[in-house]
Amino acid sequence: MKDAASLLPIVAIAAIFWLLIIRPASRQRKEAASLQAGLAVGDDVMLTSGIFGTITGEADDHLELEIAPGVVVRVVRGAVASVRRETEPETSETSTPDPTDRPDDEEER
Repeated sequence: MKDAASLLPIVAIAAIFWLLIIRPASRQRKEAASLQAGLAVGDDVMLTSGIFGTITGEADDHLELEIAPGVVVRVVRGAVASVRRETEPETSETSTPDPTDRPDDEEER
């Protein structure tokens, strides 16, 4: 029984290490792999170096990226950090209150 109690802190440290370090890193790797596998011609991307460009061609593990008009570079898929998606601005259904409008019970006297 005493031997099992002495192993309890080591098991607890291993569990905390797994929860705080290994599990989130594994999740980030899976997200990056799915993002890089879903790349297609025409996507606007940002590389890990901070360079923005548009994918003009693709091979198995390489992409052709146009970073300026007429300037095409070859990069590995792993260099893509994010895909820039154009989002349409959301229109707010609630209008901003007009300061000249007053409720009926606050009429000027």
